[in-house]
Amino acid sequence: MRILITNDDGIHAAGLHALAKNLQEIAEVTIVAPEREQSAAGHAVTLHKPLRMKPAEIKGFQGTAYASNGTPADCVILGCLAQPSRPDLVVAGINRGANLGEEILYSGTVSAAMEAALQGLPAFAISAASYTANDYEPAAQFARKLARVVANAALGDDCFLNVNVPAIPREQITGIRFTRLGKRAYINKVEQREDLRGQTYYWLSGNPKETDSGEGTDIAAVAAGQISITPMHFDLTSHELLDNLSALVEELRDW
Repeated sequence: MRILITNDDGIHAAGLHALAKNLQEIAEVTIVAPEREQSAAGHAVTLHKPLRMKPAEIKGFQGTAYASNGTPADCVILGCLAQPSRPDLVVAGINRGANLGEEILYSGTVSAAMEAALQGLPAFAISAASYTANDYEPAAQFARKLARVVANAALGDDCFLNVNVPAIPREQITGIRFTRLGKRAYINKVEQREDLRGQTYYWLSGNPKETDSGEGTDIAAVAAGQISITPMHFDLTSHELLDNLSALVEELRDW
């Protein structure tokens, strides 16, 4: 099996290294990851400058690794189209911090898995659900098992998995749940400052506000110490609303 790994935390991220070392035990692994952190890059792709891949060395990793000046989605495209062999599976992560609810819309890690699905490949994104996580081994070990399962499973066209692993010791993880997305919007804040030359600049920040963390959500599963696996699809059509809006056709006809 050939596995392509990427992330949005960059080529030097500890989560990426733990993932690569575990997956190399079951597959031929290639890493194409951003040369610097690209958290919250979303699904951006690069069209206005050349993309580069520079060989990188990762201690304890025996496969091939490249650092790219591109985004996480770029890295997947490069790993699929600029390499001699097409991967059988794409794994994005291990992300530092959870990707729950609406966070998936911003996450470069989740977007990398989505890009793999767009390329017709099975994929999953995996996150350690804490920004202070320093032990990625439980998530990496679970990724190794999941990689074998997903590589042989029928996820369906345009589908991938979003996985969140509680950032706790493995023996404290209480189970595995297949979940739906909760609602975890951010209350955004813009702070205006002035630099030493008197020029105005801005810092963006935000705090999460959970409005749906009930039973069955990814948020509830992680809070209960469970691994959350959410099947994702990039068809964002509101099919229910589409049916309800059909009655407006007559009102719009004479535009």
